[in-house]
Amino acid sequence: MGNKNKTISFRVNEDSFEKLREIAEERDISLSAVFREYVETLVAHDGQVEVVPEARIDEVDDTDAFPPKVEVPKSFVREHERLELEADHLREQLEEHKQYVTYLHDRLDEQTEDEEDIVRLEDLDSEVGADEEDEPTFRLG
Repeated sequence: MGNKNKTISFRVNEDSFEKLREIAEERDISLSAVFREYVETLVAHDGQVEVVPEARIDEVDDTDAFPPKVEVPKSFVREHERLELEADHLREQLEEHKQYVTYLHDRLDEQTEDEEDIVRLEDLDSEVGADEEDEPTFRLG
């Protein structure tokens, strides 16, 4: 489903059409190939393509190169890699904790099925209160 070819159609004036045809003939490719190449370049650079006449290509120095290039210090790259490793480690720990919590929930569910093993504090409080009334209270003194 992913990579179907689509057809694009649009109108240009006659002079532009002739220039495009000349470009295609110079490169010995079809007019469609000229547009496909342009579209691929446009998509690859996220819509930021600068069209420069061939005569100006030699004039453009490296500081004006497009797309711009930035050098990143090695310390930044190392720190980024360290943080990625730490994030992976934390994800693994989180997964282990989730598994442990699931294990504890399952164990609790198993124990609630065996109600005899569970002593509820509310029940103890009510039993203690009843026993205190029946038992005599002794005072010294």
